[in-house]
Amino acid sequence: MSVTRLLVVVDMQHDFVDGSLGTPEAQAILPEVRALIARERAAGSEVAFTLDTHGEDYLSTQEGERLPVPHCIRGTHGWELAVPCDAQGRRFEKGTFGSVELARYAAAFGEVVLCGVCTDICVVSNALLIKAFSPETRVSVVERACAGTTPAAHDAAIATMRSCQVEII
Repeated sequence: MSVTRLLVVVDMQHDFVDGSLGTPEAQAILPEVRALIARERAAGSEVAFTLDTHGEDYLSTQEGERLPVPHCIRGTHGWELAVPCDAQGRRFEKGTFGSVELARYAAAFGEVVLCGVCTDICVVSNALLIKAFSPETRVSVVERACAGTTPAAHDAAIATMRSCQVEII
């Protein structure tokens, strides 16, 4: 029997949890993300992780000019996953908000579930990319296992995804 469900853990890296761009909300979802990973693995789902990945030249990029906070620089502690719960699984490094490589990979699954940070930037970008690449794939987001840049931005992203036929659970 082949695996038909994919859990995507978006950008649960130290810089977004307890580092340069960390928030109390991101720290608060860690137990739920860990539990979700354990439940999905026990159910036979595949688990994948995205890694926001930048180079030393980050501040000279378009994103760095608009968000002048160095973060997730490849090879640093801030770039590493903050979910030490056996973080084995396919990893997708991405230099921008969404991963086209992930969206193509996710097309092989009947169902894709997402969690992680930041709801209003990378979670929404990846959910909508996956939905665009595979409109018949069931895409859902576990709201209690996501955190946005602010609570209001999180709520707005949840509303946007819901209106784009992403199931919010």
